[in-house]
Amino acid sequence: MASSGPSERRAAPGPLLAAFLEKRENLVLFLAARVRSMATAEDLVQDLYLKIAAMPADAAVQAPTALLYRMASNLLVDHVRSDQRASRRNAQWRMDTRVTLGGVDVVSEPAADEALMEKDRARLLAQAVADLPPQMGRAFRLHKLEGRSQAQTAELMGISQKMVEQHIAVAMRRLAERFRS
Repeated sequence: MASSGPSERRAAPGPLLAAFLEKRENLVLFLAARVRSMATAEDLVQDLYLKIAAMPADAAVQAPTALLYRMASNLLVDHVRSDQRASRRNAQWRMDTRVTLGGVDVVSEPAADEALMEKDRARLLAQAVADLPPQMGRAFRLHKLEGRSQAQTAELMGISQKMVEQHIAVAMRRLAERFRS
């Protein structure tokens, strides 16, 4: 009697995973129409797959397609909220930096020695940003200095929004470390 190996004993996918595999392209289009970015939609569908893969295959699901779209909608809401929080945080950072760098929002004219120190800080920051790896530096400049959203930055750079988030997070850490020392 021939023994069946692990590759011969593959279990059939559960109803939710089967529905996901069947509806994947429709889910991408559904999300892309709402976020207006195929890259972001692909990322969200990947997140959806990871959630489904973590569920037990024998989970009782009454309407798998409806559940898929509900889960996709929930991921979309989470994504939008995260994007809004990041935008608020980044706007505040730009305001704080603008004041620190002596930007146009400063109400009173700084003293001559303060103006020189601000110019020196701005020069050091510009040099530190220039020393970042090219993709990371571009993501940082587009998002933090030019004020573009992470989605716009991702679209301009041709990368996923998650990659933009990673570039910015690492850039922020490197810049913080550089200015601490």
